[in-house]
Amino acid sequence: MTKEIALRLRAEAARVAREYSNPLRDRNPGAEVFEVDEILALSEFTAAVVFKKDSGKRAVGFFYVIKGMEWRYFFPSDSHLIGMEAFPEVKKRIEIENFRRN
Repeated sequence: MTKEIALRLRAEAARVAREYSNPLRDRNPGAEVFEVDEILALSEFTAAVVFKKDSGKRAVGFFYVIKGMEWRYFFPSDSHLIGMEAFPEVKKRIEIENFRRN
């Protein structure tokens, strides 16, 4: 991960923490405060961001780059993770098929 991409990731993670800490946010009935606890680079364009809540609980978001520099994120459910585990096999099959067409 380049320094520029990492700096953008840190900034986006901090922005998300501020957004999720909003006591008026729909899905924040306990008015919890979120703080970036840890950022784990998973690849050049993906990362796991661990947030610590003032309740003592934690949440983890999956952050990924699109359009070269723009970070997006979501908080994956177990169902998302099961789907992501299956995705590499599909991607591999498509790449093999496309290669044959070259």
